[in-house]
Amino acid sequence: MLGVLRRKVASASGLGKSMYAVRPTSRISSTATEEILLLPIQCGHARQFSHLVLPGCSVNMRPDRGAVVNFHSSLSQQICIRPFCSNSGDLVDAVVPYMGESISDGTLAKLLKNPGDKVEVDEPIAQIETDKVTIDVTSPEAGVIQKFVAKEGDTVEPGFKVAIISKSGEGVESVDHVAPSEKPSEKEALKPTSPIQEKKVEEVKSKLEVAPVKENSKATSPPPKRSATEPQLPPKERERRVPMTRLRKRVATRLKDSQNTFALLTTFNEVDMTNLMKLRSEYKDTFVEKHGVKLGLMSGFVKAAVSALQNQPIVNAVIDGDDIIYRDYVDISIAVGTPKGLVVPVLRDVDRMNFAEIEKTINELAKKATNGTISIDEMAGGSFTISNGGVYGSLLSTPIINPPQSAILGMHSIVNRPMVVGGVIVSRPMMYIALTYDHRLIDGREAVYFLRRIKDVVEDPRRLLLDV
Repeated sequence: MLGVLRRKVASASGLGKSMYAVRPTSRISSTATEEILLLPIQCGHARQFSHLVLPGCSVNMRPDRGAVVNFHSSLSQQICIRPFCSNSGDLVDAVVPYMGESISDGTLAKLLKNPGDKVEVDEPIAQIETDKVTIDVTSPEAGVIQKFVAKEGDTVEPGFKVAIISKSGEGVESVDHVAPSEKPSEKEALKPTSPIQEKKVEEVKSKLEVAPVKENSKATSPPPKRSATEPQLPPKERERRVPMTRLRKRVATRLKDSQNTFALLTTFNEVDMTNLMKLRSEYKDTFVEKHGVKLGLMSGFVKAAVSALQNQPIVNAVIDGDDIIYRDYVDISIAVGTPKGLVVPVLRDVDRMNFAEIEKTINELAKKATNGTISIDEMAGGSFTISNGGVYGSLLSTPIINPPQSAILGMHSIVNRPMVVGGVIVSRPMMYIALTYDHRLIDGREAVYFLRRIKDVVEDPRRLLLDV
């Protein structure tokens, strides 16, 4: 409906400017009139309002002093459309948030709250497990959880409703938490409530009484003889079948695709860690005082990898169809093992970082990965990967390339071994390093030069200062 009124307005002082839109018009008489737009404030269906106040008429549409309200098709009008809510506004929905461009759905892994629990704004109430990270579903408002629409194990998409939150706490479903000792016994559960059920229970009892006789007759028969070649398998009761998580499925798929796609080849070398460990020991206290972070060995290998990638840019490249893409930036992924699986956060533009920035960034990303709060953007991309299996005690391994990269560096544990230095046998802290690369793109010559550069920089860190 359109309510149209017209009146002469001497001044706009009596009208709330926040509620009215006023514009001059000279349609009805020579005296200036104004067209006034009234905005509705109410809930219900969307309506269109345009109120034009005429001389001699009041706002309640009743004629004053004989004035008649006329509708004219040529009158210009201002129209305002406002959508209205369809409920009282007490109930709000907690939905699955946006999970990233490459993720279309996830699995509702765990409900962190129960119906009837109080929640605050942005408090996590459920966890969604995706192929890469775990995402929290948070409460949009403070209130009480009325009910959960989805259950654990459901596959959900962004925007899917997970729970309904009541801001006032009204209409919340009561949940009876029964202790194990308070659960009804089997006899009470089978207690009949009608004559028909009594007959059914009697029939079941009679069948149960006959069943042991058959079992005894079977027990008397001798067991079947097993052949000498038949293996003795353990009983199924000693096995447990657990479904794979989405992250584990994703890791398994990507690693198998890497083996099926790349021509994997690994080359090895060993590094004398004496000088790098001595540098760390001398300056670790001063480093912590100035930068607020401990000086580790990882930053030294990252800087060495940057130098090696700049000397051998083919290792930083990747095959795309019939083309080779050379990357003029260095983004190094650091493999981090978490209880839920392997993740690879990325150090962006690491060639522009110093030792302190590298150590801080690695610590921050490692904490996020362990806590499950790392985002997808922090793991996207990467042109080269470093995997440090030495923290778990690995002496030697052949790492697998992380697609779509072309190489990966494997670090291992430091072990004191006898080495010949200057014709004398001495004990030195040694580490084996391994480079797995895509032999379709990288030849053995470039791979060996790459690993030799890492060895030279780690054994003599002064090369980084002189760029030699």
